Formats: sequence, structure tokens, C-alpha cells
Amino acid sequence: MDNCVDQSSPKVPAPIVLLTDFGLQDSYVGIMKGVIATICPQVHCIDLTHAIPPQQVHLGSLCLKQAHGYFPPGSIFLGVVDPGVGSQRRAIAVDCGQAIYVGPDNGLGTGLWQERGIKRCVALTNADYWWEREVSRTFHGRDIFAPVAAYLANGVEFEQLGSPLDPASLISLPPSPLTITPERITGTIDYIDHFGNLISNIPAALVSAQDRVVYQNQSFPLGHTYNDVPPGTVLALMGSHGFVEIAVNGGHAQARLNAQIGDRLGVIR
Repeated sequence: MDNCVDQSSPKVPAPIVLLTDFGLQDSYVGIMKGVIATICPQVHCIDLTHAIPPQQVHLGSLCLKQAHGYFPPGSIFLGVVDPGVGSQRRAIAVDCGQAIYVGPDNGLGTGLWQERGIKRCVALTNADYWWEREVSRTFHGRDIFAPVAAYLANGVEFEQLGSPLDPASLISLPPSPLTITPERITGTIDYIDHFGNLISNIPAALVSAQDRVVYQNQSFPLGHTYNDVPPGTVLALMGSHGFVEIAVNGGHAQARLNAQIGDRLGVIR
């Protein structure tokens, strides 16, 4: 395939933001960036994370939901958490107005388009914008998604990428259970970060300082900072992502409480 690049325009495109479950010990991420640099050398690639646990599509979707608002208009979110690679699952691009998702149709983009809406979407069927017409069965990140994102950054019109799709046909992940009553909010642990903090799906805007968080038959006060309690003490607080979380000052809440994603917790008002 001819990968010639039109470099006549001085305009710097919005970044391509990469999210994968590839890790960094292998060459996969670097190869994708090499493809992007070949097609659109002027675009800036930003690594959101490559540490999504293998095949955990829902965690990738949550990371996109938490992060998309911190990037400039027009950013292209290139997501590859793709256990169905090589199967009949579709490769898609979704235009959310001020952001674009490029990746598999497996729900990974749900956190982005549920918040921003969908303007239009296409199946990536036009092989003119793939790396090669014969693609690998195991590395669509290199052969389809990275080149498509790069061509978009290089000014290719969205509709040229393939055939239009009905937005209602896209696979979307269901939200985590959240129940709200005047006396109690019940939610789940949606994410556990590198520090072992237990991040729930309970919006911080729904709680107040006098409320208490209940988890595993224990009750924890709501603090403002980790240092509101002595070192080694468990507390709940309103995290930077805007949701209630449980942490240990100077410690690791997941290890301390043997917590798992999907565990139920509550806020007593």
C-alpha cells in the first residue's frame, strides 16, 4: 500500500490517545506508534494507559469515561482491548462530535459515547485506509485501528473510512448497578487503581460529609484527604474522578480488605 503523506498543511492535528491491554514489555505499542508516525508524522500520540488487565473491556471503557474530558477537542481515542480480534466483531469508528473513537465494536467505547453522544459511526471496511489489504488475524491494532486513526488525524473524511452504521447497532456495556433511596445509596467497586484504592460508581455529588460508607459490614467516615486519618487507617473520600472511593492512608486498600471489582458497597445518609 502507498503510505505517502501529504505534509503541505501546517495545522497540527488533535492528538491520538492510545489505550490498550498490551503492556509495555512487548513491541506492540511501539509498532502501532510507528504506523501512526509513517502516515501522520505531525500528530502527537498520548498514552492514556497500556495497563488494562488482559481482555478486561469494561475497565478500558471506564478509563475512557474518566479521561476523555481532559483532552482537546477533536482528539482521537484509539482503543485496543480486543479479545474478539479476528472474529466477526466489527472494527468501527464513532464520531462523538468533539472526540472520535477508533477500535473494536465490543463496548470499549461505551464510556466515551454515552457521555458525549454519537454523531455518526462507520464500519472500517475501506481497505484503502488499512496498513495493508491483507490483515493479521491477531493484530488489528497495527493493521486497521492505528492506520485509520492516523488517516483521520491527517484529514481523511470520516465517511471515507467505510460503510455507515446505525448507532443503535453498536455494542454498549450496561452501567454498573446503582440504587438510590432517601436513606442509602448502593453501588459497586468499578475500578482498583495502582495504589489499591477502591473506586466506586457512586457519584461524589450525591454524598455529604456527614454520610458514612459501608463495605464488608464495616463503616468508614468520609474524609477530604488521605491524611484526615492516621497512617494505616481505612477511610472513604471523594476521589479525583468524582466518585466515592475507599483507601488506606499510606497503604493498599485492596490488599487490606481483600476487595474485588464488582463488590457492593453503600453510603448511609
